Amino acid sequence: MMSELISARVEETHISDFSVSIEVSGHRLSGDEPESQGGLNLAPSPYDYLTAALGECTAMTVRWYARQKNWPLQDVRVELTHERVAGHVSGKADIFRKSVTILGEQLSDEQRQRLHDIAAKCPVHKTLTGGAFIETLSEPADY
Repeated sequence: MMSELISARVEETHISDFSVSIEVSGHRLSGDEPESQGGLNLAPSPYDYLTAALGECTAMTVRWYARQKNWPLQDVRVELTHERVAGHVSGKADIFRKSVTILGEQLSDEQRQRLHDIAAKCPVHKTLTGGAFIETLSEPADY
């Protein structure tokens, strides 16, 4: 079994009721909730990051595949929405919609279609549609 471990640390900053400092893979980010949820909208919310992660992964996966095939992809753009819907006909509460634009004048129709198919195969897409196991541990305070 292959495994990839990603570590993150999230701590409250107390700048707003929900503001946090995030450290992941050597990068520093901030998070907050919108004003409508009691935050100050100082940074992206968790769902903002999740939506962006899906778009980022989609664009990178399409680019990677085109590069592997040596196809003349000029640009890939992904626009997304995330909606939390109670009682949706699909039975799901979270609806993500992706619009993928593939640019490349020299791409054939078959190549363009294949890249659109690949857009649904990025790892984050698979995680969101396949489910994930989340284990929550309780750690003693060190203060």
